[in-house]
Amino acid sequence: MSDSWVTLRRFTQARIALGRVGHALPTRGLLDFQLAHARARDAVHFPWASEVFAEQLRTLGEEVLILDTPVANRSEYLRRPDLGRILSQESRSRLRNYNADDADVALIVTNGLSSTAVGQHGLPLLQAILKGYRSRQIRVAPVCLVANGRVALSDEIGRLLGARVAVIIVGERPGLSAADSLGIYLTFAPQPGNSDAQRNCISNIRPPEGLGYEAAAAKLLYLTGEAIRRALSGVALKDEMAELLE
Repeated sequence: MSDSWVTLRRFTQARIALGRVGHALPTRGLLDFQLAHARARDAVHFPWASEVFAEQLRTLGEEVLILDTPVANRSEYLRRPDLGRILSQESRSRLRNYNADDADVALIVTNGLSSTAVGQHGLPLLQAILKGYRSRQIRVAPVCLVANGRVALSDEIGRLLGARVAVIIVGERPGLSAADSLGIYLTFAPQPGNSDAQRNCISNIRPPEGLGYEAAAAKLLYLTGEAIRRALSGVALKDEMAELLE
């Protein structure tokens, strides 16, 4: 008897129509599951080589600030999400004394819940974003790299740099279909205490299966321009950009 779900497998990476042997999964399905689970665990637990990432950016001529949170290791990062939302005292003092020259955008990168995602997609995504901002004369502060950060960390960094908009690129929580997905969160008027309702999100950036770098950068450029023009973001800023065809 044919399974109508089998034809749907070509449209998704979701674990559907795996078949069975008696009451169990086939060996291939079981091994694929175990491999996906191992990749997801690795994405969460592996540390991020932010120094290497910073050197790659500097080679491209970008100015970089390496900051940190009070988080001591990945285990603490998972147990204490509150510590990932704030800067360490040393990093906070550095930014207070830094002159960002009235930047429009504070651009932050953190590994979040997937160091794999930042390692695979972070650099090309950043290049596409910076190219787009410069084409519109949008002033960007030095790129801030922060290991073990959460989304709300962008509020403190954006406020300390005096930026009108904070943008954070973060590794998204891995699943069994994708362990390498990046997300972008944009907040107008960043300041500690902002809620997620004040943010716009672009997710599932992981070509070729997910959103591509150029498409994500174009969407971010549109949202940034609208946020600055209308002085708002989050649920108040609707995405009315025409659909992108890649």
